[in-house]
Amino acid sequence: NLTVPSDQLNDNTRLKTGFVLQGHIFSSMSQQASVYDWDSETQGWILGSFFYGYILTQIPGGYLARKYGAKWLFGIGILCTVIFTLLTPVAADLGAGYLIAVRVLEGIGEGVSYPAMHAMWASWAPPLERSRLLTISYTGAQLGTVVALPLSGQICFYLDWTYVFYIFGAVGLHWFVLWAYFVSNSPSLHKRISEDEKTYIMASLKNELSPTTDYIPWTSILKSLPLWAIVVAHFSYNWTFYTLLTLLPTYMNDILGFSIQQNGMLSALPYLGCWLLALLGGQLADLLREKYLIRTVIVRKAFTIVGMVGPAVFLVAAGYTGCNYVLAIAFLTLSSSLGGVSASGFNINHLDIAPSYAGILLGITNSFATIPGMVGPVIARSLTKSNTIPEWQIVFYISAAINIFGAVFFTIFGKGTLQPWAVQRIHIR
Repeated sequence: NLTVPSDQLNDNTRLKTGFVLQGHIFSSMSQQASVYDWDSETQGWILGSFFYGYILTQIPGGYLARKYGAKWLFGIGILCTVIFTLLTPVAADLGAGYLIAVRVLEGIGEGVSYPAMHAMWASWAPPLERSRLLTISYTGAQLGTVVALPLSGQICFYLDWTYVFYIFGAVGLHWFVLWAYFVSNSPSLHKRISEDEKTYIMASLKNELSPTTDYIPWTSILKSLPLWAIVVAHFSYNWTFYTLLTLLPTYMNDILGFSIQQNGMLSALPYLGCWLLALLGGQLADLLREKYLIRTVIVRKAFTIVGMVGPAVFLVAAGYTGCNYVLAIAFLTLSSSLGGVSASGFNINHLDIAPSYAGILLGITNSFATIPGMVGPVIARSLTKSNTIPEWQIVFYISAAINIFGAVFFTIFGKGTLQPWAVQRIHIR
């Protein structure tokens, strides 16, 4: 969970020290924390700069993970993010331009993470266990948000906002050491896995993985309609995700009237629900496929519909709760929680249609899905200049409509089987 300093307008009269954790604003009680006199346009560039770096390394990350293995690519990518996180307070003191540059570099480092993890799971996850294994690992993002939001609020309030960067950076350094020691690119290279488990995993994947890393069917990949179905669904889901990620604390503060410390705790609730339902959804998805023999494509589409249409309904409903903060929090939490179900839908469909190229496919879809992080919050901010309930209703309607469109498109064009171009056969003369 990345952090970036920003300013918070206090009582609409003066700028007071604050910071933003993935768009979540907190204030510091410490009088020693620096004050940055940045206007809203500069703050917008700071918040968006991460995505400009992040989008650059999506497809290269997938390619490099496929070519050279995912372990060190992922590990070094996160290590770079950790280092620049530790440097963020210094960059902020030097000026907005330096901070923007650091944020771009953070994005470049983190951009390889999801493509690399998809590539690694392609070598580790048996087909009938993909849903549960991937949701367990990927929901770490939601769990991290659940922990980081309230913890950051407390650290910032009682200490200094710079400690958030230093503490999380130190945790990241310890993670890298553990990752380097315990993780291997594939079961065949792992020193501590049992022979039975190694044989089971490799046997389950022998007909799904391409025997060579040299050939990549770029033309077939780019012409694949099932891939573009994932692209549309991923873009649509992330529009709502990034809009809420960056603006939910503002909505809670300005419309619902929560304090800084309440904001940190309550902003974590939707992500706690998302984490829980994603985990349960992964278990249920594989149960349906393995025990009840329901086709993968049916499971993926059903979970996508629930995980995208459900959030759209409750998001619109949240806009009509007025100042009833209990109902508003309940609807927003339900909206985000149901979104976790899609983790077993389109989110891991790359591994169903082309496991050998899953990292590259994820790089392609996540490149498009990063665009909402750049433009979605900007559009939402422009629509809520007066912070009125009708303005927020428009924002929620737009997000809901995009979500529903993505679900429909994936339902029509999505597939759940290995595509013909996904396995390159070696012919021996």
